[in-house]
Amino acid sequence: MQTDPLQYAKFERDPRPVALQHDGMFVYANPAFLKLLGYTSFSELEAIPVLDLVVDRHKDRLREHFAAASKISKNSKEYPRAKVTLLKSDGAHLVAIMNSCHTLFDDEEAVEFSLITEADLQLKNIFLRLPWKFYFSVLFLFLFTVLPNGLLLNLNINNTPRVYLPSDAPSVVIDDELRRYFPGDQAVLLLFEGVALYSDGFSTAFNNLAKTLAVNPLIDDVVNMTTQDHIRGTEDGFLVEPLVNVKKLQDTRPKERLARALSDRFAKDLLVAEDGAAVSLLVIPVKIDSSLERLALEDEILDEIEKARLSGYLVGMAGQITTDVAQMRSMLRDNMIFIPVTTVIGLFLIWWLFHRWLAMVVSGVVIGVVVSSTVAFYVVFNQPFNLISSIIPPLLSALTVAALVHLFNALHYASKRGLTGPNRVASALKEVRRPAFYTALTTVAGLASLGLSPIPPIKVFGLISAVGVGLIYFIVIHLVPNIFARYDYVEWPSRKSGLAGLDRLVSGLFRIGVRYPLYVVGSIALVLGALLPQVGKIVVETNIQEFFYPDHPIRMATERIEERLVGTSSLDIVFKASQPGGLKQPKVLNNIRAFQRWVESQPEVDKSISLADFVEEMHWGFNAENPEYRRIPNNMELISQYLLVYDGEDLFDFVDESYRITHVSLNVNVHGANALSGLMARIREYLAKHSINGINWEIAGFGRLFADQEDLLIEGQVKSLLGALGLIFLLMLIQWRSIGSAVLCMIPNLSPILLIFIIMGLFGLWLDMATAMIASVAVGIAVDDTIHVYHGFISRVRRGVSPIVALVKTYKHAGRAVLTTTIILSAQFIVLTLSEFVPTAHFGLLTSIGLVSALFFDLLLLPALLILIYARHPAVMKREPLFMRRQDGSRSDGTDSVG
Repeated sequence: MQTDPLQYAKFERDPRPVALQHDGMFVYANPAFLKLLGYTSFSELEAIPVLDLVVDRHKDRLREHFAAASKISKNSKEYPRAKVTLLKSDGAHLVAIMNSCHTLFDDEEAVEFSLITEADLQLKNIFLRLPWKFYFSVLFLFLFTVLPNGLLLNLNINNTPRVYLPSDAPSVVIDDELRRYFPGDQAVLLLFEGVALYSDGFSTAFNNLAKTLAVNPLIDDVVNMTTQDHIRGTEDGFLVEPLVNVKKLQDTRPKERLARALSDRFAKDLLVAEDGAAVSLLVIPVKIDSSLERLALEDEILDEIEKARLSGYLVGMAGQITTDVAQMRSMLRDNMIFIPVTTVIGLFLIWWLFHRWLAMVVSGVVIGVVVSSTVAFYVVFNQPFNLISSIIPPLLSALTVAALVHLFNALHYASKRGLTGPNRVASALKEVRRPAFYTALTTVAGLASLGLSPIPPIKVFGLISAVGVGLIYFIVIHLVPNIFARYDYVEWPSRKSGLAGLDRLVSGLFRIGVRYPLYVVGSIALVLGALLPQVGKIVVETNIQEFFYPDHPIRMATERIEERLVGTSSLDIVFKASQPGGLKQPKVLNNIRAFQRWVESQPEVDKSISLADFVEEMHWGFNAENPEYRRIPNNMELISQYLLVYDGEDLFDFVDESYRITHVSLNVNVHGANALSGLMARIREYLAKHSINGINWEIAGFGRLFADQEDLLIEGQVKSLLGALGLIFLLMLIQWRSIGSAVLCMIPNLSPILLIFIIMGLFGLWLDMATAMIASVAVGIAVDDTIHVYHGFISRVRRGVSPIVALVKTYKHAGRAVLTTTIILSAQFIVLTLSEFVPTAHFGLLTSIGLVSALFFDLLLLPALLILIYARHPAVMKREPLFMRRQDGSRSDGTDSVG
């Protein structure tokens, strides 16, 4: 007589030995009861009368006990008790106390009884019998749902350019030294357009705005036409005064101010447009290494502009600070949208596939624990959270759902075999534990290989996300099963709209690979070989402006400012004399001016400013503004005198007080790392040919920092991809203990990586900060499905199953999970293509393509390879039903169907 799993589910997970008897015969016994008495299944017990389970002298006592118990309701506070000696299956005696009461079984009278042994009464055993695994699992999930959220309040959101370079990188060291003397080149440039830009009212408001911003503790300097030093000649020398002197507005008219602004060599094209129809304000902050502080600074600047009633004139903001803030806004927006969206998509697909509320609820909790706990590592290890890091939440959310699907799929099959509770979980774990372990290891290997990258955010991303994958494995394999062992007694439903509907696609691809292996392998090799030259077209390039779509405000503002003024990228050429005062030498200054004239002839450079400009202007002003004297004087003493009487402030933004270190500031109109590298290569070549005795030079500034990232990017891409492939191959070699098997499993996983690179070359997608990670991430994820398939196949072959039958059974059981996990992963990654940040969109698109192509190769190429290697033999094909056809053309049903 079978019991209702729903009605007696609580007995199945009850640690107490419980049984039911009707008319003296057993009708039910839970696992604990069977184990206590030494039986393996209820079928061994149901034919034995209950009285035969006790020694002869206690049979009357047991009859009396059951008679009394049949009159006691299950809701009673106390049940009748009887001490009896039981006979175990091997004939051994067991003394137990029996507690019994009346119950109903299939609407018939029955007696429910439980057993308490002497061992049960010991405190130690009472303690050990508690469901500690379940309690621990629930407690762990609860704590790691709550605790990380407290840590996340201290998350350092920082996407500043410095975080993308090692602290000991030459460009960082040089830039740090330069900034000890001079203001930073990462500034905010604001463009103002409109009428009456040189009127009294605008000039006064513009000056007040500059003064208000200058007292902000985050701002080092503010430069506009009312604060910029202007050198003009006087009867007895030269005078340094503001370009537009708001204290003497009554002495000039707007047209005169415009003419003066256009004639100033420092302001032209930098603070004032060539036609005078636009002016700018340059905000140079103190060293700010936090994107949140940069965001706050931008908001404060805009707030002060609003207070000064100049918002109507403001047409755009640009510069490294503003670009960084725009990237951070995109990152925050993406996280607020994509974290919940990818989670909802994952949960929806789990519901669509399995229709189990328990699976959905557990999945939601696990996703939250994995994502929040992993991101919390950034706080624990004091690492900045940036645009690279922001990929972690959707990535781990997708991987968590994929791991859960494999477990749920195994539970579904165990349910179809009639298993419930702990037995169902044990069967599922037996199926997935080993492949899950190796898939976790290979994914960890793929991600951890990014730790070989010299770019800190990529390195930290790889290592921390690898820890997150390890956390996924621990929770999904060691914690989640404890919850299902306690509550999973309901049969998992089968719905054609869910799991069963996917089998036809698996079957179709699989059968093509099995029946036409040579055609499949040959066709794939031919297509990939024909497209292979596209890989050579991949351009290694990073361009921050291209990170945004053409209609993005930051890109439109940058283009507008560079159209009206100068390029917003910057480079600094640093000159250092061997002794103090060495920069006052006419020969040195003339060489610097010659370099400026040359570099301004380069198409990438719009403007340059140096110490030599100031000396020329002072010489020109001192000589009554005679154009012939706008040059470097040949007298070092005269130069020293000019510098001594100079009473402005701007000069010392370009030279230190000992006149030993100076820099030439370049405004550059290109934003790509390759263009910047090309310009720097030409600068190095020029300076090497025109070296000055006693003067050393070096290139610094944001442009150098940015271009150097590209070199590190290439180095990191090669190291991480080779590291990922090497580690994964080693892990599969350990798992299969066969070089051939390891090589075989690498083939369907190298193919998707090759396809990703082909697509990048074909459609002109750059290898940049985001796409550089795709290969290592994709190969680490894609190999998971290969392991699940090959593990099922080879384990069956080693048990003596023929290769064809092993393939059929493997794809019947694992094929569905492989397909569903790819659907889930791809659906969650494809959402990233909606990002307004181009690298994130490209990462989502290319990763989805890699995963779908990996599925295609696993379902089509892998079975073809297995057939060619293991089973493509006439004798095998003749006896295998898969290849046998009836006269009506249908397949023989001698094997399991994959449909």
